[in-house]
Amino acid sequence: MCGISGYYAFNNNATPNLAKIEQTTQKMFLRGPDCGNVYRDAKVALGHRRLSIIDTSTGAMQPMADKSSRYQIVFNGEIFNFQQLSEQYLPAVWKRIDGPATTSDTEVLLYLLIEYGPKCLEWLSGFFAFAFYDKETGTLILARDRYGKKPLLYHATEDHIAFASEMKALLEWGIPKELDYSVLHQYLQLNYIPQPQSMLKGVAKLKPAHYMICTPWGIQECKPYYQLRTHPGSYEQYDYETAKEQLVVHMDTAVQERMIADVPLGAFLSGGIDSSVIVALASRHTSQLNTFSIGYKDNAFFDETHYAKLVADKYKTNHTVFSLSNNDFLEHVYDVLDYIDEPFADSSAIPEYILCKHTRKYVTVALSGDGGDEVFAGYNKHAAEWRVRKQSLANALVKAGLPVWNALPRSRNNKITNKFRQLHRFAEGASLSTKERYWRWASFNNTQSVNNLLSPASQQQVNAPLIEKEKQQLLQFLHSGDFNEVLLTDMNLVLLSDMLVKVDLMSMANSLEVRSPFLDNKVVDFAFGLPVRYKIDSTLKKKIVQDAFRPMLPEAIYNRPKHGFEIPLLDWFRKELWGLINDDLLQKDFVAQQGIFNVAAIENLKKKLHSSNPEDSHATIWALIVFQYWWKKYYL
Repeated sequence: MCGISGYYAFNNNATPNLAKIEQTTQKMFLRGPDCGNVYRDAKVALGHRRLSIIDTSTGAMQPMADKSSRYQIVFNGEIFNFQQLSEQYLPAVWKRIDGPATTSDTEVLLYLLIEYGPKCLEWLSGFFAFAFYDKETGTLILARDRYGKKPLLYHATEDHIAFASEMKALLEWGIPKELDYSVLHQYLQLNYIPQPQSMLKGVAKLKPAHYMICTPWGIQECKPYYQLRTHPGSYEQYDYETAKEQLVVHMDTAVQERMIADVPLGAFLSGGIDSSVIVALASRHTSQLNTFSIGYKDNAFFDETHYAKLVADKYKTNHTVFSLSNNDFLEHVYDVLDYIDEPFADSSAIPEYILCKHTRKYVTVALSGDGGDEVFAGYNKHAAEWRVRKQSLANALVKAGLPVWNALPRSRNNKITNKFRQLHRFAEGASLSTKERYWRWASFNNTQSVNNLLSPASQQQVNAPLIEKEKQQLLQFLHSGDFNEVLLTDMNLVLLSDMLVKVDLMSMANSLEVRSPFLDNKVVDFAFGLPVRYKIDSTLKKKIVQDAFRPMLPEAIYNRPKHGFEIPLLDWFRKELWGLINDDLLQKDFVAQQGIFNVAAIENLKKKLHSSNPEDSHATIWALIVFQYWWKKYYL
């Protein structure tokens, strides 16, 4: 994994900016601490920071040129099937140029693009963002992997296009820092920014599975090379037993491919089903697998390391547990806030950061179970959606109990109040349409609550019709009643803009590459060709994953609640971090002077945080803290 940056000056007005390539590239040092280099000509500049994983020699450094020096590439990611692609599509090329100069996937990709152009993108198995430049024609191709695991931001005008793996690098090109209040509104609903938007006007993310072609006359086209979709015609292709067997085969291949590395490799092991599956399969292909877990020394409700140890013991892995106190977590809050260069408020980024930081002391690559919940229906909201669609007396009673749930204390901080919270959200959602229910359950705040948080001046900057249009675009696949459409929407919203952003940011902050076998394209396409009854029923979420791998895993990990990667934010905000909230980032006079938020609403939210019924106030407070910290860093 690496970081890339670049600039294409379409005319002489923009050419002075080409000299900034070194400083933009250096901003991404942590993404690639091993080495860095740049390429520059009269119109184009390309920069690269390298985290060496495959072929760690200097010959595989980037920007990489072909033997004629006509073509240049900067590439972030991994192509896991590069050897097969080399053998299938490039024998004549290697013969012509006396063989490849390296054993890297970058060189294979470079020559695939030279020979086949964007058509080769559909052959790639892996995750990536890259820029490929043809000096002779002046053609620049930007592309991103199927599911958006690797980021690529860009800013385009009639004078130029600038791009980078991170916002902090993009800003070095001197682009305007104009806040997009409509995106701020969406962020305060979801606690993350739905792609392809960004918090700054004029900055966007290249969509997953898309490529963009630029020439001296500007951006010529931007189009998809792959479309993630449901496959109803395949739903009856396999009976359940055969489907389980096929899943094991696909996952085993995906794991094996992702174990190719010329540096130390390990696996995250949370004690959940997904990471346990990865460890069980990886143990087939090595006798010395390193596994890593993070534990909550001061909070047993969130600690799951004993489940992880069961799997580690079964497969005799070299297991390391990072058992951390509240102080250990708290001391890294500012590290996370410092690295985030665009508001992102999934608080599980904090333990993700710490896990990556400690894991990096032992390995450079880690396998992860990310993607399993979105692909195979593993979230509690999926169980709730399944129940809503099954009319029952229990549903009716929960729905009728909304006034009761309204009166009871609700928070994620312990088992009882979390149950009240879940009943309340279920009752709320049960009365809504499929699309509106999905959006409500994906959100921390509804539209009116967000409006109340914003000052009158900020509200005037919000384009409500545009927000609704973008919302409907995100929900476009929820139309036929097929439950797989819910999972498809999760892939395009939650996975893309929350989960993958979190993993990329926190792993790259620690120069660690994270690979996700559940997001292998063959696994994903297989999953979206399965009927929903294989994935979820009245008793099991992620049904086929649980059943297919049951013979490989300890039974105890099946009989446990799902917590997710959570931290005790509510306790922190009431105690250790209260000063950061009340005396700094959300200090009353500062908020009033800033003018973005409604002072009275912020004060009421702070009071709610200390009330007997805090609900999700701590999640909204965290979203505000992240925004305020970012705003101070970039605007003061």
